[in-house]
Amino acid sequence: MIRLPNAGGGVREYTPRPAPAPEPSESTALTSRTVFSAAHVVADPYADTTPDSPAAVDWDATLAFRRHLWSHGLGVAEAMDTAQRGMGLDWDGAAELIRRSAAEAKAVGGRIACGVGTDQLSGPASLVRVREAYEEQLALVEGTGSQAILMASRALAAAAESPDDYLDTYAHLLRQASEPVILHWLGPMFDPALEGYWGSTDLDAATSVFLDVIAAHPDKVDGIKVSLLDAQREIDLRRRLPEGVRCYTGDDFNYPELIAGDDQGFSHALLGIFDPLGPLAAQAVRTLDTGDVKGFREILDPTVELSRHLFQPPTRFYKTGVVLLAWLAGHQDHFAMVGGLQSARSLPHLARAYELADGLDLFPDPELAESRMRSLLTVYGVPR
Repeated sequence: MIRLPNAGGGVREYTPRPAPAPEPSESTALTSRTVFSAAHVVADPYADTTPDSPAAVDWDATLAFRRHLWSHGLGVAEAMDTAQRGMGLDWDGAAELIRRSAAEAKAVGGRIACGVGTDQLSGPASLVRVREAYEEQLALVEGTGSQAILMASRALAAAAESPDDYLDTYAHLLRQASEPVILHWLGPMFDPALEGYWGSTDLDAATSVFLDVIAAHPDKVDGIKVSLLDAQREIDLRRRLPEGVRCYTGDDFNYPELIAGDDQGFSHALLGIFDPLGPLAAQAVRTLDTGDVKGFREILDPTVELSRHLFQPPTRFYKTGVVLLAWLAGHQDHFAMVGGLQSARSLPHLARAYELADGLDLFPDPELAESRMRSLLTVYGVPR
């Protein structure tokens, strides 16, 4: 039994599961859906850093976690916001991460797609500089043999004066791309600096611009990743996509229903929540591969409560819960994060994340998870 702090004060007693559920052992390719896990980075806890200094990454543990995801048949979405792009990981760190992960993907035969942004810019930038920054990152990603994910850009959001600025910028980049890319629309709940992306705070108007970008270059767009946490808007958007352009859900609130789909289509997945849910997510999609939608939902629906908890506002700090669960599950030896973001969530929030994850059998070694959670609670002064 372990004593966990309540959000309203005081503590409650919780009895962890005594033994783990058998971990899925299948590693065959997923066939009915393309699924990427946006993976976190593991900090080097012994580095003498400050929140403002470049990130110190434990490369061995970071790459080991990616091998874990590949071993279950998932693709890795690299250097995305889950990897703390713009929240502790600068472009130099992201570039090294992309190079190392791409090489590892080649070595093990894993699928990888990497984020292309403009985060090497600091301060206000012209549209020309924004374009050049995108070009630099696109060249690096494609040079590693990885698929490119064109991420939403804070610098473009600040520099653009009209929807045409978005249309021109993306048209230029898509013409240069050597292979079809994934376009990423990240909502302001994940990054407030992206408010009004595509030239409008009116989401209907923004959607029209987004679709215009795709319609002008459908052969250069493999798919879109939508992270707006609005299931119906995603469904409406995917029904308007050109033939052959995929929708990758980034909705960490409604992913089971969006991946399952309806009689008019479905979403693939590129999700941060599939970092802690990797083996379970793969098991669910393999069940869906057999045509068993009910079985798929029975596996994945119970995970939504945990996901909604981790991604509760301020949503951009969901990474803290993701890294906590990686530590508790034994994928890394510590709960340090680049930029010191292990302090970004309250102890009651972390305790509830542990409780929900334990209830889902996410810990290969429940005794290890309990022991590590106890050590964290002790640091905060929670009585045993």
